[in-house]
Amino acid sequence: MSILFLAGAACATAPTANAPDASAVAPIEVMVLGTWHFAGSDSDVISIKTDSVLAPKRQRELEDAVQRLAAFRPNVIVTERVTAAPDYVDPKFATFTDEDLATNADERVQVAYRLARRAGVARVIGLDEQPSSGEPDYFPFGKAFEHAAATGQQQDFEALIGAARAMAEGEVEKLSALTMSEALVETNRGQISSPDFYYELLKFDTGEDQPGAELNAYWFMRNAKIFSKLIDVTKPGDRVIVVYGAGHKFWLDHLVAQTPGFISAAPEDYLGRTRGSAHRTGKQ
Repeated sequence: MSILFLAGAACATAPTANAPDASAVAPIEVMVLGTWHFAGSDSDVISIKTDSVLAPKRQRELEDAVQRLAAFRPNVIVTERVTAAPDYVDPKFATFTDEDLATNADERVQVAYRLARRAGVARVIGLDEQPSSGEPDYFPFGKAFEHAAATGQQQDFEALIGAARAMAEGEVEKLSALTMSEALVETNRGQISSPDFYYELLKFDTGEDQPGAELNAYWFMRNAKIFSKLIDVTKPGDRVIVVYGAGHKFWLDHLVAQTPGFISAAPEDYLGRTRGSAHRTGKQ
């Protein structure tokens, strides 16, 4: 029965002479630009805050970085903001002014909105995903900590957090000495966007009590939902820059690369570290 079923299914889905050629459809090209939270964050376990991006020197460097990114020719900019379905339009872009650049350090303003204006992009989309009623916590870190304490692993758990904080402090010192273009390249290629910290949490799981595995699964779920929304609001041929917290970069890059019809663009190819190389990956 199963052999006949599979044979029938193969016949039903076999391409016909009139079927469209999938390779002729223009891919959706996506650049995931991971950033640190320029104004700091109270919700992150490890927060990175460098010198103020509102300083005149940093403002000049941001203008240069955005000019470089505009060479990608994006027609869609995505921000880390919760917005309303089905269009997911970021409403704050409509009221964006030069005064915001002088007073609001948020990376959505300093990079995403500034870039959208420079590139002539009308579509700024907010695709963040946060749990609503009945949905799980996408980052149940407290549960992982409680499990470590209850199983005699609190010292090792705190050592992991301490190492992560030391890394963050080292990155702050490094980023502060770089231009904004260089700092963004470092953020997208270095430890800030690495998934290592999440994976280290798996080591604290014991038997069937697995809060580290659950945290990793829910974190992937959040990013998968973000990407699912991106699929909804894009079409073949779009060129998208996603401006998001660097902790999301690993999974968003993975989803772009593994989803048919999407290809990846590397921020560093435009920000200057490896300009001239055509770094594109993904499935078409």
